[in-house]
Amino acid sequence: MIRPATSGDLDAVAATYRAHCRYEKTHTAYTIFQEDVYPTRADAEKALAAGGLYVYEDDGQILASASTNHVQPPEYAHVPWQIDATDDEVLVLHLLLVAPDAHGRGIGTALLDDLETRAHEQGLKALRLDTGGQNLPAASLYQKRGFHLAAKGAMDVGGKIAHADHLFFEKLL
Repeated sequence: MIRPATSGDLDAVAATYRAHCRYEKTHTAYTIFQEDVYPTRADAEKALAAGGLYVYEDDGQILASASTNHVQPPEYAHVPWQIDATDDEVLVLHLLLVAPDAHGRGIGTALLDDLETRAHEQGLKALRLDTGGQNLPAASLYQKRGFHLAAKGAMDVGGKIAHADHLFFEKLL
């Protein structure tokens, strides 16, 4: 079940962040996330306070989360998007993270579909997101779900981790 997060979910969301960072230390690293840098519980708290934190829950366990809002990071101003849209006309997916032990179950796809539905119901023009160029599974998923690669460039991930090889995606609604 996908639902808006509550304050009671924050520990579980933060635990998935930590599990992801630890998993990537011993397996293929597709992200540049760093434990205790980004993403952190404080990032989840900020998304929750803004009303943009969603969780995927199965049998009482939080298996994934997504952080969204209408604020486009500064780097988005330099991307040649398909349509010109103001912040309030766009839903920005800042973070989608599935717990390592839940990979391969279609949870990321379910979250994307849910967010797209929410954005469409709000009358928004586009859903935008970014990911690292090395994150082949995410880039593939976004393209399969109808996202268009708008640009490649540099990005400060989470406003905290500089990354030169970043991909910027958009889906028109």
